[in-house]
Amino acid sequence: MAKGLQGFSWTMLLLFCAIQELGAWAMHTAVEGAGLGQPGDPALLAGGRVKRGWVWNQFFVVEEYTGTEPLYVGKIHSDSDEGDGSIKYTISGEGAGTIFLIDEITGDIHATERLDREQKTFYTLRAQARDRQTDQLLEPESEFIIKVQDINDSEPRFLEGPYIGSVAELSPIGTSVMQVMASDADDPTYGSSARVVYSVLEGEQHFTVDSKTGVIRTAVADLDRETQDRYEVVIRATDMAGQLGGLSGSTTVTIVVTDVNDNPPRFPQKMYQFSIVETAPVGTAIGRVKAEDSDVGENTDMTYQVKDEEGVEMFKVTTDSNTQEAVITVQKPLDYESKKVHTVVVEALNKFVDPRFVDLGTFRDQTIVRVSVLDVDEPPEFRPPSNLMEVQEDADVGSVVGVVTALDPDTANHPVRYAIDRSTDAERIFDIDANTGAIVTGKVLDRETAGWHNITVLAMEADNHSQVSRASLRIRILDVNDNPPELATPYEAAVCEDAKPGQLIQTISVVDRDEPQSGHRFYFTLAPEATNNHHFSLLDIKDNTAAVHTQRMGFNRQEQDVYLLPILVVDSGPPALSSTGTLTIRICGCDSNGAIQSCNSTAYVVSATLSPGALIALLVCILILVVLVLLILTLKRHHKSHLTSEDDEDMRDNVIKYNDEGGGEQDTEAYDMSALRSLYDFSEIKGGDGGGGPGEGGPSGNLASELHALPQWVQSPDLDFSVFRDYICRKVEQADEDLSVPPYDSFQTYAFEGSDSPVPSLSSINTWSSGSEQDFSYLGGWGPRFRQLAALYAGRRGEEDSEES
Repeated sequence: MAKGLQGFSWTMLLLFCAIQELGAWAMHTAVEGAGLGQPGDPALLAGGRVKRGWVWNQFFVVEEYTGTEPLYVGKIHSDSDEGDGSIKYTISGEGAGTIFLIDEITGDIHATERLDREQKTFYTLRAQARDRQTDQLLEPESEFIIKVQDINDSEPRFLEGPYIGSVAELSPIGTSVMQVMASDADDPTYGSSARVVYSVLEGEQHFTVDSKTGVIRTAVADLDRETQDRYEVVIRATDMAGQLGGLSGSTTVTIVVTDVNDNPPRFPQKMYQFSIVETAPVGTAIGRVKAEDSDVGENTDMTYQVKDEEGVEMFKVTTDSNTQEAVITVQKPLDYESKKVHTVVVEALNKFVDPRFVDLGTFRDQTIVRVSVLDVDEPPEFRPPSNLMEVQEDADVGSVVGVVTALDPDTANHPVRYAIDRSTDAERIFDIDANTGAIVTGKVLDRETAGWHNITVLAMEADNHSQVSRASLRIRILDVNDNPPELATPYEAAVCEDAKPGQLIQTISVVDRDEPQSGHRFYFTLAPEATNNHHFSLLDIKDNTAAVHTQRMGFNRQEQDVYLLPILVVDSGPPALSSTGTLTIRICGCDSNGAIQSCNSTAYVVSATLSPGALIALLVCILILVVLVLLILTLKRHHKSHLTSEDDEDMRDNVIKYNDEGGGEQDTEAYDMSALRSLYDFSEIKGGDGGGGPGEGGPSGNLASELHALPQWVQSPDLDFSVFRDYICRKVEQADEDLSVPPYDSFQTYAFEGSDSPVPSLSSINTWSSGSEQDFSYLGGWGPRFRQLAALYAGRRGEEDSEES
């Protein structure tokens, strides 16, 4: 078909070119017949020839020429050309010499290459006519155009593909889907080569296309996304207005059918079964069910609800927004013993309903959920769950406050035992009978100390103490009138010497630790010992207060400056309790305005006359005196210690002081015991003794004479230290048990005791010799502090001498 069309086009173009040549020949004839440019005209050129006009018209060349010979385009000719070959024709411009060639003699122009109008529609060239001999221009250079003549060689193209459109399902017939548009590269101004019409090649059962505009529309009204959600439609575009011989192009349009809510939710099953233990806490998820919806997107969003009354009370249904599932949870505690199986009706309905499709049916569905309750061993339950008891504060120890009851909810109904959580009753104010649950008082109660007690009662299975229930119990201590009323404060009043009768001195109020339910009511009167009082009167105001007034004209504080007024206060009971309080009334001197100036020796105005600065100065003086006294005492003590140290220098003894504390039993290096033993060389003593008794000579002859002036002692090898050892052990045990004793004790044993003492003594003044051989005269040289001791021993020595004689 395309080849036939091309042959037809060539025929038409050749015919058109022949017409153009005839037109050019006619114009050439007309120009020559006009006689323009005769010799002698002022328009002569420089060469002396007459200016003559060019003879040609606009040239056309057909595109896509496939012949083997150059294609004749046209002929340029000057009217001055006499055909003798003296004129040379040349061209310049676009394609000159390459695409277009000219015959220099005849002026014929030929196209040597295949042209494409879609690439270039025309060419602009310039023509010259020159003298072949002189190469001078015979005519002015003139511009002409060669237009490329279009043929129908380009098919329509869809440049914006691929095309994707959408349409809602169940749309009515004729609903616009989208528009497609094809482009034809041929010349729209020439013929019908660029006139395009549209048609449907595939998919015409469901869609149509407008032949002129390319708008695609639905052809049916029952498009169902759930059946087919997309269609591939092939659209064809044909040029030449769809006539025979026109070229065509096609494209594929993908049409997506969008969803509408035209399908209700449906449960896949009509019944679901779940199980859960009876101890599951409220809020526990039992299971999930889901209704299926053929729609997509938000059209599948749904909500679930419980439809039956029983299910609404016991269970709750929520919607999981991510999975669109119904989550069934426990709303009230379950009890296997009460009901073993629960039936719940769950309904699913679409959240968004399209009113256009309401007539399609109800957009909801129901299913049945059976919940089986599983039995478990449960702890006892308190019944009834009352948590308040009351008891009088004067109840005897062992009185019953109340009884708690707990039952095993299981079918086995195990016996229950009771106890009190002692962390809530550390003082053991209450006890409970383990079998009956009776709560009794364990101590004397006092509402004024603690008006409420909060305890926790435990109930457990007798054979399984791990099954424990707890109940909080509040015990209120009821008040009894066991506290007498008392004056609110130790009242003191002041009255002027010139007071008049009936003058108010003081208003009295009382406090009572009791709290009767009907409220307090107090009665005031003077105590019996004050019935003969003629100075003051007491008035009960009947609002739990009383007023004290003067009863005489004037007072004399020189005669009596203080009055003690006993007041008897009685409460309303029962039983009525009373107490006596004393009001201290001072007689004071006042000025003319009634302001108190002084009350006997107690100057009420002192605090008013002394400024804060004076008080501070007084305190500073007292502080200075205290510091001076402490300084004097410190100096005296220091002086006394100095004198004592000087007296100690006269003593024939060395005192070694360690001003630190030992490190305990394990510290064997805290003291150098050799420093204590270095004063006396006991090895020499024992060596000189030679194992003999103390009376056998040697030692007294070997020791230096100055040692006789010091107290001497010898360790007896047969001494029994068990008494000291026992004493020290007891002290060590006491120190270990006493947590307040610091852990750094040091025990030092001085195992040096004199021998042959007639009476056990701790004195270190003894020697290894007998009493008769000891000379105590050296004690006289020890200083005034040992004179009495020297006299004592010297006297004893004299008595011994007299006895021997």
